[in-house]
Amino acid sequence: MNQDSQFSRDADRSDTRPILIIPYMWIGDFVRNHTVVRILNERWPNRPVDLLTTSLCAPLVEYMPGVRQGIVWDLPRSRLAVGRQFGLAKLLRERNYGTALVLPRTWKAAIAPALAGIPERVGFVGEFRFGLLNRWRWGEKKLPRFIDKNAALAQPDGAPLPPEWPVPQLRVPADDIARWRQANGLSARAAVALAPGSVGVSKRWTYYPEAARLLAERGLEVWVVGGPAEKGLAQEIVAAGGPGVRDLTGNDLRNGVLAMAAAGVAISNDSGLMHIAAALGTPTMGIFGPTSPYLWAPLNGLAATVVQDKSVLSCQPCQSTICKMNDHRCMRDIAASEVVGIAQRVLGDHAQATT
Repeated sequence: MNQDSQFSRDADRSDTRPILIIPYMWIGDFVRNHTVVRILNERWPNRPVDLLTTSLCAPLVEYMPGVRQGIVWDLPRSRLAVGRQFGLAKLLRERNYGTALVLPRTWKAAIAPALAGIPERVGFVGEFRFGLLNRWRWGEKKLPRFIDKNAALAQPDGAPLPPEWPVPQLRVPADDIARWRQANGLSARAAVALAPGSVGVSKRWTYYPEAARLLAERGLEVWVVGGPAEKGLAQEIVAAGGPGVRDLTGNDLRNGVLAMAAAGVAISNDSGLMHIAAALGTPTMGIFGPTSPYLWAPLNGLAATVVQDKSVLSCQPCQSTICKMNDHRCMRDIAASEVVGIAQRVLGDHAQATT
């Protein structure tokens, strides 16, 4: 977008006060927050942008262009934690923020910016936040997608939605990828990264072990990527796939970012790692069943959006975390051979594009 776009039309270059974004903290949502960062960077080019982050998501900030720093502060999801709120407010007050964008609708998300006395606190009406926010926005329910709701807060009040939002970006230096490969004993060959995890079992495609075996039989390196919760799945996939399959799951999200950056293609459920891979520019295949690609696919676009097309299911998309109808057919009817065939075509297309 150029400097004449609607995002920069109200830019005040004399205002240099930093801006704080209070984002959603799920990994995929956190990646999508970078669209908000890019809008603010263009709208106010002289104002630094910081992100509040959890310890889990903090590594992502290191790879986000246009972010000055991440404010790492873990708040419990299930309780108020008054002491932690006051501690965060003290930290924010010291940084002299001029504006806070509070993306979540919860009242807890708005407490610390209010206690810190940040002059402009922007957010949608919701959850009895009167007095905590002072720049109210209305009409959230009319906005079609999650990204529309978040990105609209970074625009001038009342501005129309653009035809396209700026896409999230994650940039990993090539030297970091090379060192990561060396540390893990990996070759420089193109590999297929599998991300079998997700929040909600209904979003998990169950044929990753068979897909790993088929990919390995075709001479491809296969990496299983995820967090500690995916360790059991990874062991099952490695056992099915053989010595050509590596378990690269771990506790540090940075490891997942580097794996996705190094991969030749990523195959993922609707999950945070799908958004990471797409934002990195890695050719990404997203497998969708109970969720809608229109609502939840990355803005970056996918190399392939894989959905079952053998039958019309009245329950799809249900947006449910647990399948309650049709025995999970929306995912079960996507064959491993189909996914592997698409992955090989994506790898071939990417190889041609980069030569």
